[in-house]
Amino acid sequence: MGLSGWSLFSAGLIALVGMAVARFFVLAGGVVKYDEYMRGVGVHTGMNVRSQMMVLAAVVLTCAVLAAFFFIVRKAGKAQQSFWSLSAKRALLNFCIPFVTGGIFCLALMVHGHIQFLPSAMLIFYGLALVNAGKFTVREVYYLGICEIVLGLLDAFLIRPSLLFWVLGFGLANVAAGLFLYFKYDRK
Repeated sequence: MGLSGWSLFSAGLIALVGMAVARFFVLAGGVVKYDEYMRGVGVHTGMNVRSQMMVLAAVVLTCAVLAAFFFIVRKAGKAQQSFWSLSAKRALLNFCIPFVTGGIFCLALMVHGHIQFLPSAMLIFYGLALVNAGKFTVREVYYLGICEIVLGLLDAFLIRPSLLFWVLGFGLANVAAGLFLYFKYDRK
């Protein structure tokens, strides 16, 4: 599969921007009042904090997917290859099975009020998706998946610094992996 290092890099960068928005605007200490279940009211929007975080997560995920898709298509075009090869189809299918399953499981956690485990579950299922897709891409994707799983499991036991684990997993790990892939495979 023509996975571009810029795909992971841009997804990580978008995640870091999203986390900065979450930290400094949605969860800003003293500006937004909320309890341990993120029930509260944001000062500027009138939306509760949980709704703000869900909207922000959806925007970040959409932007990251679109950016990754853009860079994959661009890389395939430069190499005069189809981005929709058999290997790409297999990688996408193997990525989507645990990723979509994890998304549904995260919705179930929210419905039942167990949001303290959402960050862990998101990291773990994203990691499983990468490990699964790593069979059809470069081996570094597999190792990035293992890193995400480990961070998710650590977060499951430490719960309080979840935003830190998100920064490490969705942000910095993707940025680092993207740069590594770019310098190893993409740069000519």
